[in-house]
Amino acid sequence: MIECQKDKFSLPDGITYLNAAYMSPQLKSVEEAGITALRKKNQPYKISADDFFANRNLLKKKFAGLIALESPQQIAIVPSASYGIANAARNISLKEGEEIVMVAEQFPSHVYSWKRLADSKGGVLRTVTPPDTFENRGEKWNESILEQITDKTAVVALPHVHWADGTLFDLKAIRKKSREHGALLVVDGTQSVGALPFSIKELKPDALICAGYKWLLGPYSLGLAYYSESFNEGIPIEENWINRLNSEDFKGLTAYQEKFQPGAERYSVGESSNFNHIPMLLKAVEELLLWKPENIQHYCQHISAKAVSSIREAGYFIEEDAYRAKHLFGIYLRPEHDLESIKSRMESRNIYVSYRGEAIRVSPHLYNTTADFERLASCFQD
Repeated sequence: MIECQKDKFSLPDGITYLNAAYMSPQLKSVEEAGITALRKKNQPYKISADDFFANRNLLKKKFAGLIALESPQQIAIVPSASYGIANAARNISLKEGEEIVMVAEQFPSHVYSWKRLADSKGGVLRTVTPPDTFENRGEKWNESILEQITDKTAVVALPHVHWADGTLFDLKAIRKKSREHGALLVVDGTQSVGALPFSIKELKPDALICAGYKWLLGPYSLGLAYYSESFNEGIPIEENWINRLNSEDFKGLTAYQEKFQPGAERYSVGESSNFNHIPMLLKAVEELLLWKPENIQHYCQHISAKAVSSIREAGYFIEEDAYRAKHLFGIYLRPEHDLESIKSRMESRNIYVSYRGEAIRVSPHLYNTTADFERLASCFQD
């Protein structure tokens, strides 16, 4: 099993950071890449035409390896999850009465574009809520999603894991059902890709959108998106020069092109060469490829298992292991529990988590240890 990697981060002793789902700490190597990149513009005459393309193409290649994708040209560089999802929604034909299936309380960036599409086309936004009780919650929620996919379904738009509590959605079964009914599958991978294995080859989604500052360990305001070949003739939400055919030829840029670069390049954001952020995200993805997401899952499960058992025994609900991610999970209180007391204990012991909806969201990474989870578990003892 992979060992603790805390030495590669700058987290101080005495801090228990279990909040990567909020924002990942920065790798020292990513920091160094960012400083080097920032200084490069001090001498802009050293930035060549090739620099506009080399790192961004390498980043796509590395990310393709992370998500088991054969063709990096189907990847676009985006500034945010909302941007990537907006590009997908803009290029989906929705007929009146057709449905977009989602799960309850998704992150807003993966809701507003679908709501606009449904409202503008007379479509229906169908939200699948979790069960009212904790018993078999994840299993029943997944069953409900499958039941809601019918011949009326045009799009299934959901995350791999729920951002608030880590509920794991069975994308393989959902993809199978959506294909049977001719529906598209658009996945928000922001809270999973990088820490949880994801295979384009196996799941064959129509789009996968990932912000980069969480589990991809990159900087804020940069992300990556995969669009299947069905989007290759679509219309992007913006027009920029670098996405057009032959943009590598700076001398010929005013020979305006109607054609785009091949694949999903048309969906990349303007100034996607981003000389500061691209080298940082590239370094982060390279580290993730060495660690491997499956190893991150195993490590997080190993260091948290005893604490999870202890918290459950104290009467709190944590989803069954088979239906939750190991890098992100929610702790639910029952009526007799006092949230403010738990928060106070967390703060006094320098434990950082998030509070999302009704869940206390816990999200560890390779810099955490069993001792961190012992401290967490102690906050739930009366």
